[in-house]
Amino acid sequence: MKQRTVLQPATLHGRSLHTGEDVEVQLLPAPADAGIRFRRADLYGKPEIPADVAYITELVRSTTLSSGHAKVHTVEHVLSALSGCGIDNAILEMDAGEPPILDGSARPFVEMIQEAGPVEQEANRKEYILPEAVSVSEGNRSLIALPSDRFRITCTSSDDRGIHTQHLTLDLDPDVYRTQVAPARTFTIYEDIEELLRLGKIQGGSLDSAIVIKGDKILSKEPLRFEDEFVRHKILDIIGDLSLLGCGLRAHIVAVRPGHALNAALTQAIREKMESARAVDSPVPATGRKPSSRPGRSAPAGPAVLPNETELDIRRILDTIPHRYPFVMVDRVLEIRSDDELVAVKNVTINEPFFSGHFPGRPVMPGVLQVEAMAQAAGILMLRQTTNENKIAFFMSCDKVKFRAAVVPGDRMEIHVQLIKKRGDKLAVASGECRVEGKIVSSAELMFTIMDAGEAH
Repeated sequence: MKQRTVLQPATLHGRSLHTGEDVEVQLLPAPADAGIRFRRADLYGKPEIPADVAYITELVRSTTLSSGHAKVHTVEHVLSALSGCGIDNAILEMDAGEPPILDGSARPFVEMIQEAGPVEQEANRKEYILPEAVSVSEGNRSLIALPSDRFRITCTSSDDRGIHTQHLTLDLDPDVYRTQVAPARTFTIYEDIEELLRLGKIQGGSLDSAIVIKGDKILSKEPLRFEDEFVRHKILDIIGDLSLLGCGLRAHIVAVRPGHALNAALTQAIREKMESARAVDSPVPATGRKPSSRPGRSAPAGPAVLPNETELDIRRILDTIPHRYPFVMVDRVLEIRSDDELVAVKNVTINEPFFSGHFPGRPVMPGVLQVEAMAQAAGILMLRQTTNENKIAFFMSCDKVKFRAAVVPGDRMEIHVQLIKKRGDKLAVASGECRVEGKIVSSAELMFTIMDAGEAH
């Protein structure tokens, strides 16, 4: 099966559920292996946020993704539509932080996808076949993923009072999704509305965009679309949250009273299963992402950057170096030309935290952070030649530092580094240059060492 994107742009307008803002979302094509990305067109530099479980930051009645200062929330319906329709690669450009709620279902997003025209790409679709059971639970809620040769969901939906209990099993494909899942609308319990308003939620909510359950009565602008519409919407949400794996999935999901937090927990557990299988060279098909060494996980032995990797996205960079916001100075590795040479990029935006004090009214990127960007890029290159089992590249000293021009918001700073001296796999010296529009803005020679993480304490 081939990867799919869309042929042409398509647009939707509407009001967001929680913030109540008017918002436009535009669906744009993306190249193979790009995945799904949200682009905040209303923010300086149009920052992008990958639709990936690693970027989840909040799960209160919706799914929120963040990267740096950029955030998008209540993304589960549009992600569900893309996943349900088999779209692997696309950009969702928005002029606010939340997609429109529309009628509370995924059907309008499916119609947008159909308008944009799904098309196949040359690359094969990435799919993970679950090899063994994975489960998560919280109180009387649970989610279990079982091995299966297809993507199937069995779901039981019920409120705390045991009223409106519904049960359904579906084998999912695009046709089943469009007709049996996408039209199902979101719903809430009447007694929960006051608390949601107190939390600053549902500012744009109405009976046009949700079903309200009050006792044994259903409050809705139109009749139920399915007798079991509630459980179908729960399945819709599960599909959206599981799409944050970043690949197709073959598994049987058995859900009892699921919610976004539990869905995310299962997605994370499956991701860890994928990475664990890859770390021991499992033949199980997976997404092509490499093992993670993020805090809280044991880093697998082996090269931090694999020999066949010639470029790295931000997820792989975060897998490789220990730095985190606001001190990650490399956004993407564009090219690894050899064991000794690398080209990376830092997109400099006005959202950088250092611009508020350097300098007010005339923002300039500090030179020391340009040097740090060169050091991080050189560290990534050095880690390619060692193991990443609790290893950290430490910047030790710099020499021959020169600053030739200011780096300002809106600049795309290319970072060129080359290893010029090595002493085993412990010490190295690299030359580095930062360039903007092909012109050198800074340069330096950098010395760093590779240490075990335990030695850093």
